[in-house]
Amino acid sequence: MSQSSKKFDVHQEITNRIVDALETAGEFQLPWITDKAGGFGRPVNVASKNAYNGVNIISLWVAALAHEFPSNIWGTYRQWQAQGHHVRKGEKASLVVFYKTIEIGEAEKDADEPHQRMIARASWVFNAAQVEGYDQDTVDLPDQAKFDPIVRAEAFVAASGARIDETGDEACFIPSADKILMPERRRFLDTKTSTAAECFYSTLFHELTHWTGAKARLDRDLAGRFGNEAYAVEELIAELGAAFLCADLGITPTPREDHASYIRNWLTVFKSDKKAIFTAASKASEAANWLLAREEASIPWKTEVA
Repeated sequence: MSQSSKKFDVHQEITNRIVDALETAGEFQLPWITDKAGGFGRPVNVASKNAYNGVNIISLWVAALAHEFPSNIWGTYRQWQAQGHHVRKGEKASLVVFYKTIEIGEAEKDADEPHQRMIARASWVFNAAQVEGYDQDTVDLPDQAKFDPIVRAEAFVAASGARIDETGDEACFIPSADKILMPERRRFLDTKTSTAAECFYSTLFHELTHWTGAKARLDRDLAGRFGNEAYAVEELIAELGAAFLCADLGITPTPREDHASYIRNWLTVFKSDKKAIFTAASKASEAANWLLAREEASIPWKTEVA
């Protein structure tokens, strides 16, 4: 069969175009200030003030990630004591390695061996977050949000009926509590492609889209269709839903690079399943329309007419 006579596959063609576009998007960055950034600075010893090196950097980064430590300052139990601070009871130490030089006696060494040898020794250190009385560097947050509330967006969110807590520095939907966590508004910043308001509302709409998928609402179960890729597709749905809602509510007039950058993280699903984008877009539209219908039902004059 010649190339020209092959059946045109619209699903594959659209998927290819989307993949091509997403692969040129920039790196995704969180559009708000997070308290956890300090944990990923170069680890520094509290006594010497020197940065750790080699494998110790990786070891302490992994520990900071696992325990969500907000500081990059570390020290041994005795080093913290010398600073006038105490490690809290029950805290677990993290492992680092240091090398000690020892002298080799004449009877112990070979003829060609140097007089000194480097011996690896284990040491156990604690993060500043595990210590009482140590003033950790705090993130400098503005006193007020950098944007004014958008009336339509606020009414839209209220009409959804979702429980939303604006506190801390995380954005997520917690199914077990049936609530959405959002970072404080003052944490949101202007980016190269979006205003602080666009960043805040698109993040909120992303989590609202997740919220619609609960069993009591749209009962969005993707496991049967996508198996192990269900989480990735749900993220696609949430970000597409956010993009659709930003357009519907006039938050932003055009699709933003931020959406494309985030969606790019899930490209493997597109490449392995040419119809994944169609399913994700359909589910995202369903979620957006469901939320918009709740907004419309909340309008007083609509209720009166009905």
